Amino acid sequence: MTSYVTKAVIPAAGLGTRFLPATKAMPKEMLPVVDKPAIQYVVEEAVSSGLHDVLLITGRNKNALENHFDRNTELEDTLVRKGDTDKLQKVSHSTSLADMHYVRQGDPKGLGHAVLRAKMHIGHEPFAVLLGDDIIDERDPLLARMLEVQHALNTTVVALMEVPPESIHLYGAAAVVETDEDDVVRITGLVEKPSRENAPSNYAVIGRYVLRPEIFDILEKTEPGKGGEIQLTDALEGLATAPAWTGGVHGVIFRGRRYDTGDRLDYIKAIVQLASARDDLGPGLVPWLREFADSIAPSAPVEPAAPSAPAPSVPVLPAAAKAAKPAAAKRERELLPVAGA
Repeated sequence: MTSYVTKAVIPAAGLGTRFLPATKAMPKEMLPVVDKPAIQYVVEEAVSSGLHDVLLITGRNKNALENHFDRNTELEDTLVRKGDTDKLQKVSHSTSLADMHYVRQGDPKGLGHAVLRAKMHIGHEPFAVLLGDDIIDERDPLLARMLEVQHALNTTVVALMEVPPESIHLYGAAAVVETDEDDVVRITGLVEKPSRENAPSNYAVIGRYVLRPEIFDILEKTEPGKGGEIQLTDALEGLATAPAWTGGVHGVIFRGRRYDTGDRLDYIKAIVQLASARDDLGPGLVPWLREFADSIAPSAPVEPAAPSAPAPSVPVLPAAAKAAKPAAAKRERELLPVAGA
């Protein structure tokens, strides 16, 4: 068994029901994040980490994934005739990105079952698993660090991220023991989507794994859990408590930027944040975002004015009285004695 990782597995057989009706006829992995489908970011991460052999675990109605990473000669010829070399380069990039392979999951029986479908392709080598919903910002490399730890310790490595206690029920949670390295822990147990009270820690398992091939033997013996699914977390729990020869399980704590494109709100955030960081879009987008944020910000409450001193009461006279008052004053002046008279 080689200790170097050369292959990546990307499970991409999910139905994407949270994005219906957009995903009724289009794989959720093909939803655009700015101007690239989400799945391309994941493949690019694998390739930038040195993994050029990529296996996609797909399902029915996922032909668009294969088409995206295959040549489209008609489109390429059209771009050549137009002299549009920029778009031609982008189209060719996805075609030549990696050595792509595909296998169908068949019955959707959970993440563990999807990983098990990669056994024939992987053989007896360690390999990486990248979930298609998770985009890791290229400015914060995670997989490369995990591969480094795996090679140094010859162990299974799981990506962890600290999350608020009220969110831990959405993830697998890890019981951990510190090591000499700030971003590396030893995992002693895993619980799939625990309640806040039963979570062993706030360290959540996120969608990056580097697995030893022994995981296949454990997955084959793992009983289906809730919903009849075979959970990868259950198999990793088996590795974490297995004899020392398995190498155990370690976690790399990720403190960078991650986008869950399987969640609608995070999907929108991913588009905005990634577009803001681009040289071709950021200079125009960021000022507009500031203006837009100001336009929807609630107005500051208007402070009530301090009460002023009451004006002296002025009696309102009827019109006849107003006319009579000057006349009376005139008669009064006529009756006054004149000085020197």
